Amino acid sequence: MKPSIAKAKTPKANILLVEDEEGLVMTIGDRLRAEGYAVDAELDGDGGLAAGRTGRYDLIILDVMLPGLGGFDVCRELRRHDVDTLILMLTARDQLIDKLLGLKLGADDYLTKPFEPEELVARCEALLRRHGRGASREGRYELDDGVTVDLRRAEVVRDGEVIQLLGKERALLSFLLDRRGEVVRREELLDRVWGYASEVSSRTVDVHIAALRKKIERTPHQPRILQTVHGEGYRVV
Repeated sequence: MKPSIAKAKTPKANILLVEDEEGLVMTIGDRLRAEGYAVDAELDGDGGLAAGRTGRYDLIILDVMLPGLGGFDVCRELRRHDVDTLILMLTARDQLIDKLLGLKLGADDYLTKPFEPEELVARCEALLRRHGRGASREGRYELDDGVTVDLRRAEVVRDGEVIQLLGKERALLSFLLDRRGEVVRREELLDRVWGYASEVSSRTVDVHIAALRKKIERTPHQPRILQTVHGEGYRVV
């Protein structure tokens, strides 16, 4: 029998929790509900996949070790069916390869067990804010030179012109906006946005940074918003 988790009357966001430990389901569910989220729970992978494919959720918290279909398989199938719901994977494994596998299959973040409920809530809030999901954030940012970024619509408005964000551009810009003012290293962007190991040699970040500058900067060769901090990384101011 599935645990019953009451929904908040005006939820910040709708969350699906796929976890087979009923005690953990209740603990996480109660904590998220106290923070203003609506939570549904599934106790196995097959139920999680079916519920996740409905598209009703802003975020799926997905355990790796599940009865029936495993968490990695659920993640793979959701992405294969073009479900773009945010996925936060829970794993008891502390191996880098497992974390990278989840990210490469399409997960947006991971959290290793055991964890404190406060950390899980913080991760959920950061993911929803970063990607402009849920009712808790509008996903709109006012930048320098009158530039507006709307993450929900995946667009930039500059001088009245609407410019669409493509592919990973939204995820990259969202991550930098979530850390606004901070310098983010290129290796961290590869890891968190693309799921690449830091040792991978790639100009992926540089190419996407250049594309973003053409969309948000008046003079891309002299950026005022998306800055390079030489020898350290990038930041949005």
